[in-house]
Amino acid sequence: MESSGSFPAVRVATTDDLDGVVATLTSAFFDDPLWGPAFPDLTHREAQASALWRLFAGSALRYPFTYLTENTESVAVWIPPGGIDLTENESLGFESFLVDLVGEEAAKGIMVISAQFEEVRPTEPHFYLSLLATHRDHRGRGLGMGLLRENLERIDALGGAAHLESSNPVNDARYRSVGFERQGEFTVASGHIITTMWRSAR
Repeated sequence: MESSGSFPAVRVATTDDLDGVVATLTSAFFDDPLWGPAFPDLTHREAQASALWRLFAGSALRYPFTYLTENTESVAVWIPPGGIDLTENESLGFESFLVDLVGEEAAKGIMVISAQFEEVRPTEPHFYLSLLATHRDHRGRGLGMGLLRENLERIDALGGAAHLESSNPVNDARYRSVGFERQGEFTVASGHIITTMWRSAR
């Protein structure tokens, strides 16, 4: 299914899009106030972060809810109601994967953050916005929010609620503008505050 609107053009991602999806996620989150510091080795941050996003984005492709703008400028990775970010086998190997990728200390930090995210997931059925990103070369064009609005129209048509965690406070007002409401917050070890947001079914 493709978007029928004039802007942005939206399509469902396939496995052929994975490299482009990973490139966009890596670019978008390189200096993110949460995910940037999770990879403290600046020399290797891009490669390490890319490997992490490849794991999560690749796993999410087993669901038909990863959406792209036409040329992968923006990406939205959704997990459907009842779904999980990683498969059971991927989850079992996740800690070892991280240790091999970033070392024990940084791996422990990412594991703690991941556990905090899991703890705040609502129990009510919902679509979970795991990742929303726009490549740095295409920021300022409204692509990310255009993609999100289009996705929410699809979710509304399915009668679904939506949940996200905002890792960057500059985005909170944007999420409120499309119907998300602040539910709470939690603080990671660095002192950074994450805001949890919920959008009821329409």
